[in-house]
Amino acid sequence: MSSIDKNARYRSSHEWARKDGARIVAGISDHAQDALGDIVFIELPAVGKTLKQGEAFGVVESVKAASDVYMPMSGKILSVNGTLTGDPALVNKEPYTGGWLIAFEPTNPAEWDGLLTPVAYEAEAGKE
Repeated sequence: MSSIDKNARYRSSHEWARKDGARIVAGISDHAQDALGDIVFIELPAVGKTLKQGEAFGVVESVKAASDVYMPMSGKILSVNGTLTGDPALVNKEPYTGGWLIAFEPTNPAEWDGLLTPVAYEAEAGKE
């Protein structure tokens, strides 16, 4: 079974979100990176862009496929993980730490409560 960050919340599309003070840090789950295989390229949004929950904010390309990555919550992009430009495989190695994708300021904090808990996500991801 894939690892899971017990401090994060999840979307059924395999993105995670974790509170970091007033901001939210997000990326793709260990389950998602494992399903994708070796990640070779990551496209991330411009800092300052505001996106709604469920909107695609970037693309993760692996040797198998290219997949859109979706906003776990509505928010304004505060920063992107520039390290991934030179080392996209960091997402494979450390999906919850060094391989984070974006940090954003939530514009609708109540959306947090609608995300899957780690237990609910594990149950859902295990069905695939």
